[in-house]
Amino acid sequence: MGVHRLVIREWSEADRPREKLMDQGRRSLTNAELMAILIGSGSPDESAVELCRRILSGANNSLDNVSKLEVKELCGYKGIGEAKAISIIAALELGRRRRESEPESKPLLNSSRRVYDYFRFTMQDLEHEEFWVLYLDTACKLKDKQLIGRGGNDFTPVDIRFILKFAVQNTASSIILMHNHPSGSLKASPEDKQLTKQIVGATALLDISVSDHVIFTNSSYYSFRDEGLL
Repeated sequence: MGVHRLVIREWSEADRPREKLMDQGRRSLTNAELMAILIGSGSPDESAVELCRRILSGANNSLDNVSKLEVKELCGYKGIGEAKAISIIAALELGRRRRESEPESKPLLNSSRRVYDYFRFTMQDLEHEEFWVLYLDTACKLKDKQLIGRGGNDFTPVDIRFILKFAVQNTASSIILMHNHPSGSLKASPEDKQLTKQIVGATALLDISVSDHVIFTNSSYYSFRDEGLL
């Protein structure tokens, strides 16, 4: 005689997410239930699901907000230690990288919107500034991308020599400059404009054009080209 299979309402709270996934598929689980599978267990006072509901509630029920939490912040929740915090952070980072992945090996980047859609997940949720350059061929297809500088909240050191070095290595026809504003500002600062002018002058000596300079925030972007600054 086979073992009687319990209906879902009879399963213990800690076992429900795993059993539910097996029985009904991954799409049937809530965000809290999926997170509960990651951490495995809760605390003596609450189940893993209840704990994850509390974490989500503290983040306004937004996975994007949870993805911004650091290990120390997650460990502030009773029942979450470093190992569980790291598991949550790693899983959300994998999800971000999946969205970031580009199936086309050489994406066409001939507009600011295409650049933003292609690269926004790389820039998303950063608490510091990063300056990247995309290197394109004559058809505006990507040949390479390079992180040129990483800085603080409002400043990124940029060595123009590195930009030129990679341009020559890739025999680029044009380049696109990109950086993010962690503050959320969608305005080009005087420093942004001055740096762009310097790079345009330097690349012109190599007969390489600067197609655009795109500033990213978590929700939108600013294009020098669209604004008539290039």
